Amino acid sequence: MPPAVPLTLPPATATGVGSLPGTAALEAAALTVQTLPGLPYLPELPNRGVGADMIGRAFGVLTELYGTVAPSGWRFADHPGKDHRRAVSYLGEDLDALTERGDGLTGAVKVQVAGPWTLAAHIELHYGDKALVDAGACRDLAASLADGLRGHVAEVRKRMPGIDLVVVQLDEPALLNVLRGGVRTASGFGKLAAVEEVVAEQNLRSVVDALAADGVPVVVHCCADEVPVALLHRAGFAGIGMDLTHPPEDEPMGEYLEAGGVLLAGVVPSTDVRLPAVADLLEPVQRLWNRLGLPTSGLARVLPVTTCGLAGASPAYALAASKRCAEAADLLAERAQA
Repeated sequence: MPPAVPLTLPPATATGVGSLPGTAALEAAALTVQTLPGLPYLPELPNRGVGADMIGRAFGVLTELYGTVAPSGWRFADHPGKDHRRAVSYLGEDLDALTERGDGLTGAVKVQVAGPWTLAAHIELHYGDKALVDAGACRDLAASLADGLRGHVAEVRKRMPGIDLVVVQLDEPALLNVLRGGVRTASGFGKLAAVEEVVAEQNLRSVVDALAADGVPVVVHCCADEVPVALLHRAGFAGIGMDLTHPPEDEPMGEYLEAGGVLLAGVVPSTDVRLPAVADLLEPVQRLWNRLGLPTSGLARVLPVTTCGLAGASPAYALAASKRCAEAADLLAERAQA
């Protein structure tokens, strides 16, 4: 089963997961444009606080759904209040920064937002538990996200006319917990029932298909210890991002790659460490290729990224890690041509 919209990028392309340290949008945009020119991304700066966090960023994208921050976290609201307006404002600030620093940019750019199941696992209903308990609310979230992302992509295209490809990334760090029944209730004393894989797939596919209608490839990032590759393959994602220190199961990963999927390989540590040599960082990719018996040319469809977002790193390390991703992409391109 091929992706709904395949992702084709030039050799030696690297990108980032999404979040960066600090609070300066112009500096963050400059980092992604200058160090990752093959696929720069719209940065997220959660250290700015409420509205810039993962769920707040999503409320800046969602249509006809509003959020407010309660003591227990984000909750649906009837009208946009200060928290919602702050989320919209931060998104606009980040778009302004990328537009300025990316002036004249051509090729592709990536935007990220929390996926429907991570949103359902974190956002509380007006009066009650997490949205995850209500199948209708989960469907509404997916529909609102799909509609909002179509508008978000259109806005990026309008601001950056030289860009001919906008890639959308759904961040689903909570997906495995959703499938395993590991999401805690709003009270924190219990856990919510697991969501069946077929239902999880349907909601994910609804977002992918909505964007496919506009020719937009959608990738997904899941930093769980066991990424449900087969489910994500069936949902039509053009790329799957994961931390390769937790290797995926060989059979579903092989089937996905052979069907034309792209691997966003998390090989560069996301917190401050002494960075290993590029060849050492790429060992998990090489081991995976050797186990699967894939042709070396397929390495051209591997995009090196950090293992997770860089919000918790120092600014100096975030820059060094991004540069190391670009260097890893260069080496993979050389190996693909060997």
